[in-house]
Amino acid sequence: MTVAVVVPAYDEAATIADIIRRARQQIERVIVVDDGSRDDTAARAEASGAVVLRQTTNQGKGASLWRGMHYALERGADAVVTLDADGQHRPEDIPKLLAAHRRWPGRPIIAARLEHRECAPPLRRFANGMADFWVSWAAGCPIADTQSGFRLYPAEFLRRAVGPEKGRRGFTFESALLIQAGRHRCYPKVVAIETIYPTQARPSHYRPWRDTLRIVDLVAWSLLKRGMYPVGLLRSLRLLPLPALDSETLSKQRDTGGEI
Repeated sequence: MTVAVVVPAYDEAATIADIIRRARQQIERVIVVDDGSRDDTAARAEASGAVVLRQTTNQGKGASLWRGMHYALERGADAVVTLDADGQHRPEDIPKLLAAHRRWPGRPIIAARLEHRECAPPLRRFANGMADFWVSWAAGCPIADTQSGFRLYPAEFLRRAVGPEKGRRGFTFESALLIQAGRHRCYPKVVAIETIYPTQARPSHYRPWRDTLRIVDLVAWSLLKRGMYPVGLLRSLRLLPLPALDSETLSKQRDTGGEI
């Protein structure tokens, strides 16, 4: 199986080299999409052995992810691991995502920050909880830590996915991918990782109120187009079971020894 790591980066010179070094100990192919950084993020990423794709202007995390994903797929990746560059994710946890992918080969895998959640700032915990509720409703399945940027996407899912919409090329794109996964019945699975908020880290690019409201706006339009999708709400709250997977996915899981 060929796997690539895609790291979107904007002004991450302080941490990018260490993240790449550690990621390459797990997976050799690391692709950094420099999103118009004003510092030497791109130079440090190249010096650390990553392939660097440069965007001349800051286009948002979603646009960076989409470009990196397509670059990886065009070069034969069977799966893409996405990883943030700010030190909140441990590249050493990549094997957890790979193991989950072998178990559920057709589904996106989320590295959910479920361990030591008290380490997260209270406002971030509240905002993430709100996003989890709305995104799970729109996806029609319960999803923990919908705002984690540490994920694995199967190539077959990414080839069917729709890229970021105009005006929604930031953090909302990752939520949109989860909603698309639910609609394709590629229900995301979760592996637990530690919650890490480095005390000396730069301020997060994620703005809890602004970006959460943008996610709610995305979800609201999605729900309105589906008549508010009451079945999805009940499934997200575990009051209704998820529908059976299609025969193609079931067959693949039997062939690989996976479980539903």
